[in-house]
Amino acid sequence: MVSENAAFEHAVSEHAARVLVASNRGPVSYAFREDGTLDARRGGGGLVSGLSAIGPETDALWVCSALGEGDREAVRRGIGEPGVRMLDIDAVVHADAYNGIANSVLWFVHHMLYQTPLEPVFDAEFRRQWVAYEAYNQAFAQALAESAAPEAAVLVQDYHLALVPGMLRDLRPDLRIGHFSHTPWAPPEYFRMLPDDIAEQLLLGMLGASRLGFLTQRWLGAFQSCCRQVLTDYDIDGHWPKDGSPSLDFRLPGHRRRRTELGVHGLGADADFLRERSRRPDVDERMAALREQIGGEERGPGRRRTIVRVDRTELSKNIVRGLLAYRTLLDEHPEWRERVVHIAFAYPSRQDLAVYRDYTAEVSRVAEEINARYGTPGWTPVLLHVKDDFARSLAAYRLADVALVNPIRDGMNLVAKEIPVVSEAGCALVLSREAGAYAELRDDALVVNPYDVSGTADALYHALAMPDAERAERSKRLSAAATALPPQQWFLDQLHALESLDEGGRPG
Repeated sequence: MVSENAAFEHAVSEHAARVLVASNRGPVSYAFREDGTLDARRGGGGLVSGLSAIGPETDALWVCSALGEGDREAVRRGIGEPGVRMLDIDAVVHADAYNGIANSVLWFVHHMLYQTPLEPVFDAEFRRQWVAYEAYNQAFAQALAESAAPEAAVLVQDYHLALVPGMLRDLRPDLRIGHFSHTPWAPPEYFRMLPDDIAEQLLLGMLGASRLGFLTQRWLGAFQSCCRQVLTDYDIDGHWPKDGSPSLDFRLPGHRRRRTELGVHGLGADADFLRERSRRPDVDERMAALREQIGGEERGPGRRRTIVRVDRTELSKNIVRGLLAYRTLLDEHPEWRERVVHIAFAYPSRQDLAVYRDYTAEVSRVAEEINARYGTPGWTPVLLHVKDDFARSLAAYRLADVALVNPIRDGMNLVAKEIPVVSEAGCALVLSREAGAYAELRDDALVVNPYDVSGTADALYHALAMPDAERAERSKRLSAAATALPPQQWFLDQLHALESLDEGGRPG
């Protein structure tokens, strides 16, 4: 009998991997030096930390996309890091898939960001870009199929690659395929703005996985609801046992049934790394510079308090309303003028999209307006920094009396978890109920409706006025909750859950 994946048996590498990770961005990037040689730069983040947990002895491979000309040239020259396979996907295809669909459609749907009187418009241009998104996902599926050992575990990451599980299942039905969503999942009434066939294709692509992971129970439940309401022809049947993983059974054409397991893995902060990294000399230097900008006494009753936020200027982060809430605080509680400084780090994101450029400009405009209105020769109310600097971010974490995390909608938001871990005196956390982190941190945070500027200003006031002992105690509990599932364990939990499934994704 010929196996279902015989077409790929000859193409699988002699050094086929037992564990594979697939993501748009990889752990390394390349940039041209002045002499034309290439400089390799290692990336960070939870996924990089998590993959390190399996150890160098594990036969692992990370499949990612070449994102810039340096990356593409590295692929052409055959330059690469051990354990990384970078795909040189056509630049136009990548741009249409990444900016046209992933970041301008799927991101907007899951974060519920559309101005619905005017957008979205799913026209011929959308359909053209959707073909590129399919091609982009197919390139990943093909590479994973070629690189995976029999019955290997494949962990696919995020909304960029939502179609990969189904495509890869068709090519290599022997594999244990996982997919993890790092964003929220839209509720069905919003998800169904997508054209019906596209919504169905996305869900079926995801359900090609043996197991799907989400950051919170809320996002998992939204996915389940979308499946029930969109896939009406597929006989969806959910199983929610008291012990064990929930799952979705569904009928495929030909009356075959498949099961996809579901799981929640709330990625936590890497406490050991953060505490060690935040005590290095470059962070101390940034702290000294920030203290000078803050002004006032360094210690004692005259010390100026700090409200800290660290975000990229993504539309979902709600930076403008955060600034308006701070302005309201200064209006309604003038006793805090010259006694508090808002350290706002808003690092540019996706500046190749006009809507993001406009939003970044508005952040700067509002910050400048606040400084012009309230600033004095010895006090700058808002310290806005727009150039990415990780050491400076950690310095701000250490100085934080109040952390402001007020996203419109966020899959998790690790900043909410990181600041309490690093803050030296302990910080009060003002947290949006629409952040995934709310599920774990709400008991010790000051929770806000992200659209309510007055309510957020009131929360900032109470955070600033909080007694030192209470703030320190809350921060201690926040830190414990924030580090409950560090990146290494987060990755291993998913890998072990996936490996416990037998061939084709059934429970072992």
